Amino acid sequence: MGAADTEIGIIGAGDMGMLYARRFRKAGYVVNICDTPEKYDELLKKHDGLGINILRDGYAVSRRSDIIIYSVPAVIINKAVEEYGRATKMGAIVAGQTSVKTPEIQAFEKHLPDDVHIITCHSMHGPNIDTKGQPLAVIRYRSDDAHYQLAIEVLGALESRMIFLTYEDHDRLTADTQAATHLAFISLGTAWSLQGYHPWLNPQFISGINNVKVAISLRIYASKWHVYAGLAIMNPLARKQLQCYVDSMATLYKYMIAGKRAEFRDLVYSSADFIFGKDRSHKKILLDDDVLEQLSLSRVSKSESKPNSHLSLLCAAVCWYRMNMSPYDSLVCQTPPFRMWLGIVEYLFCNQELLEESIEIALTDRYTQSEDLVFYTAVTGWGQCIELGSFEGYQERFEATAEFLRPKLEEGKDLSTMILKKLTNA
Repeated sequence: MGAADTEIGIIGAGDMGMLYARRFRKAGYVVNICDTPEKYDELLKKHDGLGINILRDGYAVSRRSDIIIYSVPAVIINKAVEEYGRATKMGAIVAGQTSVKTPEIQAFEKHLPDDVHIITCHSMHGPNIDTKGQPLAVIRYRSDDAHYQLAIEVLGALESRMIFLTYEDHDRLTADTQAATHLAFISLGTAWSLQGYHPWLNPQFISGINNVKVAISLRIYASKWHVYAGLAIMNPLARKQLQCYVDSMATLYKYMIAGKRAEFRDLVYSSADFIFGKDRSHKKILLDDDVLEQLSLSRVSKSESKPNSHLSLLCAAVCWYRMNMSPYDSLVCQTPPFRMWLGIVEYLFCNQELLEESIEIALTDRYTQSEDLVFYTAVTGWGQCIELGSFEGYQERFEATAEFLRPKLEEGKDLSTMILKKLTNA
């Protein structure tokens, strides 16, 4: 079956759905796409001339498509498959594009006909990044060899780097690479919002690895809330790591304000030795100084910068140490924020002078401790929201912070894309 004979259906015409639609159409496939019925007329106007078939709903897409991809938020995957699964073309291949595969597979099992082949996938990046060369998880759950080969051929149009996993391994790896990473960055944004200042105007966030923190936080808040909520709330493996990050933050902050220097230093250096080894002087650095200083949103002079405890990064290392997890093992299924996150944690811990400065500032500087108190509060607040499983609470917190940071969201997204390109070429 050639490209011209294969019809690909996409249920969900959001940013990722349209990214897929354009790539498949460019490769010569017939592409059928829909969103909710009330958006039909809007989609017709918006995407007229692309050569993509805009259909009214998931029934129309499912009845005629040989490969059907559900590109919907994880929180509604069950509802969507329950609604449209019964219309699936006999012998078709069905996939999903959610970031959490356990509930997706459960929905497919429950609502799809037995003759349907289930070969699902997950592009490990957002819609603003080209699919070429990026990691693509491919999960063969139920299919014969012929349909599996067809799925691989079709997904090849994305030109991504395929990683073949079980759905259980996928959820474990996404928990390892995304859970604590996202928690740290959304908490930074909330902390800035709670204090009423924009980080690009604060002397503690205007140089070095702080540029990366600000850029990635803005990148996340320029995205849609449900992208991050689904992973955090619906992946049970993510919950464990999230709680570890919250607990590690509590331990470090208690040591700071209690003046427990020895305990603080011992925990930080035990984490450093576990992750990076005792001799860190020759460790490969993903980001160097020249790159870091080129990438800044701040208009404040570098000479006015102030030291930072980098508590969010110290806490990341402690969390990995306590979970007996090497972040380098997860690079096979990395996301752009995780690679940048590991890059700045590595930069801090492999620069002895900077690490010592961070520890001393954390333990002795009262202003920094007051700033870190707000970050600690933000982390615990997000942790409680996720533990309660509140999508509504998550959306409200996320969108309030995004609104505060709006003046620089697009610029931050562009800057983080530049950082990612530097890391990709490192």
